[in-house]
Amino acid sequence: MTRRRTLLTVAGVLVVAAVAAIVIHRSASSRRAAALAAEPPAPIAVVAGAVQQHAVPIYRRGVGTVIAYNNVVVRSQITGQLVKINFVQGETVKLGDVLAVIDPRPYQAQLDQAIANRDRDQANLANARINLTRYTGLAAQKSIAQETADSQGAVVDELVATVKADEAIIASAQVNLSYTNLTSPIDGVTGIRQIDNGNIIHPTDANGLVDVTQIEPISLIFTLPQADFVQIQERMAKGTLTVFVDGQDGKQLDQGKLNLIDNQIVQATGTIRLRAEFPNKQHLLWPGELVNARLLLDTEPSALTVDSSAVQQGPHGAYVYIIDSNMTVRMQAVHVVQIDHGQALIDQGLAANEKVVIAGQYRLEPGSHVTELHGKAASEVQQSEVEQEVP
Repeated sequence: MTRRRTLLTVAGVLVVAAVAAIVIHRSASSRRAAALAAEPPAPIAVVAGAVQQHAVPIYRRGVGTVIAYNNVVVRSQITGQLVKINFVQGETVKLGDVLAVIDPRPYQAQLDQAIANRDRDQANLANARINLTRYTGLAAQKSIAQETADSQGAVVDELVATVKADEAIIASAQVNLSYTNLTSPIDGVTGIRQIDNGNIIHPTDANGLVDVTQIEPISLIFTLPQADFVQIQERMAKGTLTVFVDGQDGKQLDQGKLNLIDNQIVQATGTIRLRAEFPNKQHLLWPGELVNARLLLDTEPSALTVDSSAVQQGPHGAYVYIIDSNMTVRMQAVHVVQIDHGQALIDQGLAANEKVVIAGQYRLEPGSHVTELHGKAASEVQQSEVEQEVP
């Protein structure tokens, strides 16, 4: 009996101890949770940038195709054998440069024969005029019939016409001989040669000898939405509009001027076609090349810009995170007019010198505490986010 009481007593003590341990553990857990709740979360590291106010060019952007002003196929106007090629494919040539030579000997022979015929007929004409002078005198003396003198006059007239015909034949032969030199009709760049030295070339050859394309200057045909038409027309009335052309990698290739607005809207696409001219001194624009055009429409003297990476897209449009003085962030809706060379032009939602987050937004929510990164740490965060955006 005594032993049973002892066991019950020990069991009771163990139960009480277990309950006490549970109570103590729960109390400690509650205190730790309360401590954690009271401790603010660590600030989120971000890269910040200021809203800048300065003059900003306003562009209208479109896609266009480079078009050569002139493209000429050099064809032969006579038939003959090519005996000399004077150009290298793809080289720049000038107006009048001799590109190839056709065997001139047959045409030189024709010219020599025509000259010889003229000289013969001129000699006959000279003799006929001497006879006409003698016959005229004899007819005046009644020594010969007047009809003889008149007939001699007709012979002179006939020989004069013959000499004129000879001169025309000589001129034609000289032209044909000049055609043995195939010359460039324009300044430009030669394409692929279509016939090799030693072959017979004909006027009817479809591809001719080579095509020559004018490269300087060169034009660009590009399109813009028809909504821009009135504004562009008004600006053209005030002076020349500048057009910049960029490659597919965004690199500026040349700067030119707008010289034409097409005379009708393309109804199928709701666009207007425009043509610009570029000096193309570096030959970076090539016929048929697809490029991006930037039409400089105006300049905003006091525009607000931020780094384009600050602009985020949400269900309700574009927004940025603004960093307040207490180092917390808030979302601010903005209206983006354009993005150019990494800078976003904002006309609604921001004020000059406000701080915005330009990297690290993916961890933020309104009210988050932030700390600014600088120097190498900021560069690493920005580079990391750029790499994540690349597919």
